[in-house]
Amino acid sequence: MSSQSIVRQLSNYRHNPKVRGIILRIDTPGGAVAPAQEIYSEILKLRAANKIVYASMGTVAASGGYYIACAADYVLANPGTLTGSIAAVMAFNNVEELTKKIGVKPDVIKSGLYKDVGSPLRAMKADERNLLQNVVDDVHQQFVQAVSEGRGLPVAEVSKIADGRIMTGQQALKLKLVDEMGGLEKTTALLAEKLGIQGRPEVIEEKEKTPFFDWLLQSAFSGKLVDTLMPTSSPRLQYTWSP
Repeated sequence: MSSQSIVRQLSNYRHNPKVRGIILRIDTPGGAVAPAQEIYSEILKLRAANKIVYASMGTVAASGGYYIACAADYVLANPGTLTGSIAAVMAFNNVEELTKKIGVKPDVIKSGLYKDVGSPLRAMKADERNLLQNVVDDVHQQFVQAVSEGRGLPVAEVSKIADGRIMTGQQALKLKLVDEMGGLEKTTALLAEKLGIQGRPEVIEEKEKTPFFDWLLQSAFSGKLVDTLMPTSSPRLQYTWSP
């Protein structure tokens, strides 16, 4: 949902002459659109700076996770990795009936016709739905274009499978969405070989710093419950897969 720390890390590696290659270990169902695009752009900057970037997919590398992966020079996935989900989504809740039951009657004063589009307090109108559909379709096409450019595939070929479907790493290989099967160790070995490094390469991994309050919550509750407790500004325009 935020790209700041990852972009900072990648930027630091880009400006470090001792860093010759970067492995992106991706384990995510995706997230908001803009952060995925910002990370994608930073990967392209790395490649332009003659750094070689390999992507290693973990359990899940779907939607925004795949968006990021396809910017890399070479992509590896495990046969059972869940990936794909090339699509965009924007979800809304309608609590109009609930507000009626508890006696809440909302009043909205707005300066523009579509200023409260997607409001949970009323049903969506047809023209509002069309407006939002055009927004989602536009970012969907941006996703298709990014995959086409990153993987060197025709837009028409990507569009055939860009319907939100998830797939295994093995299926993705057949569709040319990944380059090879293998885990993190194989990815490291292949990148070292590509760079001409003899023996075991030195791998630098920057650990993510978790604020104390977040660490405290994560130690007591499941990740999904933490996400529920944390305040969010929804709805979000997302590249994400959520069963």
